[in-house]
Amino acid sequence: MTFEELNINSEIIKSLLEKHITQPTSVQQKVIPFIAENKNIMFQSETGTGKTFAYVLPLVTRLVAQENPGKAVKIMIVSPTYELASQIKIEIQSICKIRCALLIGGAPIGRQIELLKEKPEIVIGGASRLLELIHLKKLKAEQVETLVLDEADRLLSKELRDDTEALLERLPKHVQLIGNSATVSSYTLKILQKARDGIVRGELNENDRIMLIELPQEDVLRKRITHWAIFAERRDKIDTLRSLINAEKPEKMIVFTGRSDQIDNIASKLRFKKIECETLSSKTDKIKRKSAIDRFKSGKAKILITTDLTSRGLDINNISHVVQMDLNENEDFFIHRAGRTARSGKNGINCVIGDQFEMQLYSRLEKKLKLVVYPKMLYKGKVIDPNSIEEIE
Repeated sequence: MTFEELNINSEIIKSLLEKHITQPTSVQQKVIPFIAENKNIMFQSETGTGKTFAYVLPLVTRLVAQENPGKAVKIMIVSPTYELASQIKIEIQSICKIRCALLIGGAPIGRQIELLKEKPEIVIGGASRLLELIHLKKLKAEQVETLVLDEADRLLSKELRDDTEALLERLPKHVQLIGNSATVSSYTLKILQKARDGIVRGELNENDRIMLIELPQEDVLRKRITHWAIFAERRDKIDTLRSLINAEKPEKMIVFTGRSDQIDNIASKLRFKKIECETLSSKTDKIKRKSAIDRFKSGKAKILITTDLTSRGLDINNISHVVQMDLNENEDFFIHRAGRTARSGKNGINCVIGDQFEMQLYSRLEKKLKLVVYPKMLYKGKVIDPNSIEEIE
């Protein structure tokens, strides 16, 4: 199918062509007709498959076509991280001139109140800040037609679920509800439907049912990502990372650590060895976040060190390598981390630098996710197969 056949606005299609986007992805072809029909859906698709435009294109097409003389907020998009919210706003503004407001916790609320006075038709932000602005009567939710939960599994996790459900309760009863993620569990869908049922208070009609749309696996994790395992004791991990960077000379590399207190430690040791890098954590202020991401995107810094909190929002082209400095037993963390590479049809490398316990965990993940993991070692400035060392010598 083409964008024309999906009834996307012609001016939006022109903007897509300028971005060299000529053909809808599989998830876009599948999801756009349901959203255009005002269906409530939860859709699951792998990272890098075009989920953001799958909901943005039909929603913006609808918004452009309708009258909104008072410029009321019509679309509310909820994100678990600043990075993802910012990326969504950039994507929307790249295809249309509809006014958007980014409303994120941690940023000055006074500035955001001023933004709302400019009459945005789309607001994007975290559930807690959106709720706060609604309670302050600065954000009017009465005319919101669509609520999008981007990375719904994270928004309905124990940490964020209360705010997400409370936000849903403040919106019109029959608001269109759209959720997406690379990983959607039956638990997530059940929680969302239960929240929806409670909000319509017994006035449930067929359109209030949430459809689950699962896209066939494109096997990005297995087909386009090469998985490496490099053994290192905990005390040697950063030196191993440095040697890997020097050996591979990556186009762009994201380094993940599960411990935010390790970010500065890793960065300082790399910088001591003259390796330029940027850092990103939940404590990084807005200005420094933007600077770090801009430098990484532009290639001025080829290494970005971050935590899992940002792994879901970093949609950056040409990331050639992902390095995981530790492993979490939750496979979703592994999938979302690895999914930062091999985007938009490209290939990439995902490398775990782990100790004996983490290698055992990696072996279990290999079997569970049906991956092929290649053991590697660093030898004389190169990444090699351990079995080939005798041949080299």
